[in-house]
Amino acid sequence: MPDIHIVREHHLGLAGARKLAFKWAETAESKLGMACTYEEGKAHDLVSFTRSGVNGELHVGKDKFQLDARLGLVLGAFKGRIETEIVKNLDLLLAQEDPHKAWDEALKRHERGEEPVPRKHAAKKPAAKKA
Repeated sequence: MPDIHIVREHHLGLAGARKLAFKWAETAESKLGMACTYEEGKAHDLVSFTRSGVNGELHVGKDKFQLDARLGLVLGAFKGRIETEIVKNLDLLLAQEDPHKAWDEALKRHERGEEPVPRKHAAKKPAAKKA
């Protein structure tokens, strides 16, 4: 059983999901030191990834992503935080009107040292009414 198992539905279709997954694989290689292989299929694609301490697969379908990852001993200690960050970022990305554009913008913000997705600021309290 994988240490991390995440399934998220989407409305991108296979072509759109494929494009987003390919961007993820490129980024995982360049930013995280992962070795990724991308296998295109007729009904779904498979991205296999590995590096020291982690390996897994990202299944790419016309209406869902499924991530299965196995963590080594050291990264396993951070399973909760890793899984939380993946879920948070994937959910934020898929909630965007244009996930492809949102991915590119988040990557640029990350490279500048900013939050990948800006945090929402608390609404200001209305000024007290004077009597």
